[in-house]
Amino acid sequence: MQLKTCKRCGKNAFTLAEIVICFAIMGLVVGGMITAYTHSALFAERAGYQLAAQAQAVQIMERVRSAPWDTQSYPPKDATTNFPSVSTSILELPVIGTNVVYCTNYTSVTTLTNNPSLNVQVKMIQVTTMWPWNGRTLSNTIVTYRAPDQ
Repeated sequence: MQLKTCKRCGKNAFTLAEIVICFAIMGLVVGGMITAYTHSALFAERAGYQLAAQAQAVQIMERVRSAPWDTQSYPPKDATTNFPSVSTSILELPVIGTNVVYCTNYTSVTTLTNNPSLNVQVKMIQVTTMWPWNGRTLSNTIVTYRAPDQ
């Protein structure tokens, strides 16, 4: 059996156009991977800040909910109004340097129903936490309702 020989042996190679196209495709793929990584890092950072802001809001909410409010005692006790409406706290401690992120907490306690004949009262507690992120101001808000202690 005889092997066929090629007339251009040793001259099979990629052309310059094929190499340029290959580098262009690789550049697009690597650029897309870097962009995806950058966006995922930003989304993870934002999610971390949102979780920390939620924890701040829940902490203040629990303070207000644990305050005594008893309409059956004499004189009636209501310590739910003894909280500051605006407070500032640290949202995240810095890893290095002085890049501390502060948040502002807005607390409001509103009496929704006050029917004197039934003596029914319900308070709405709303806590909004706002913080700066990436040149914008983001916020988390939680709301709950509370009846007096019995």
